[in-house]
Amino acid sequence: MHRLWPARAGEVDAGALAELYAYPEFLDRPHVRVNFVSSVDGAVTVAGRAGGLSNEADQVLFALLRALSQVLLVGAATARVEGYRGVRFTPANAALRRRLGLAPHSPIAVVSGSAAIDPNSGLITDTATPTIVFTTADAPAARRDALAAAGADVVIAGKSRVDPTLIVAELGERRLHRVLCEGGPRLLGDLVMAGLVDELCLTITPMLVAGPAGRIAHGLAEPAPLGLHLASALHDNGTLLLRYLRSAEATHP
Repeated sequence: MHRLWPARAGEVDAGALAELYAYPEFLDRPHVRVNFVSSVDGAVTVAGRAGGLSNEADQVLFALLRALSQVLLVGAATARVEGYRGVRFTPANAALRRRLGLAPHSPIAVVSGSAAIDPNSGLITDTATPTIVFTTADAPAARRDALAAAGADVVIAGKSRVDPTLIVAELGERRLHRVLCEGGPRLLGDLVMAGLVDELCLTITPMLVAGPAGRIAHGLAEPAPLGLHLASALHDNGTLLLRYLRSAEATHP
């Protein structure tokens, strides 16, 4: 990888990459980082899956961002389509976590308003730490109970819709401040609507996809745009790895 911005000669090695993507120090609240991959024409899936857009550079960054986080936040549909299960780290990334004083494993926090998650799926059963399920009071009690019986940590975060503000507040209560959200677009749209996005990591792969694929965020309403500024840009064989931070003028809830 080569750095485009801030301008600096030479390749970016693993240590420099970890430093570039480090979370802010001394966090006293959750810092919500979002990671997405997109084609040049804005598609976020190929044949319904984000994995069709990924390449080696994106996968290296994907693994690093997970290693730097304390909790992985994802929507249930994305988790189901992409086959989510417990997060595993390479030896190098496990060593990085030890140096940073992070726990050996990060829990997955999955969002499902209806609690429509298979309690026998790897998302629930193939994990080193219990999966947190954010759902609603209106979700069928039988589904919530089945998930809890399978080992999930079920949290009510709204009556009929999951409230992203309650999600972030709960993660803060648990001192899970290094949040990594991997989508999907509906969850990101809800976070944008609530003004809760602190950082966006966007990989743009050199593909034109067209077709029916959606964009990285969508929602039921159109919020005021959230201002961002470019913090870094890397290049690797035609792939752009962009990192945006919330603009200073954009106040946090």
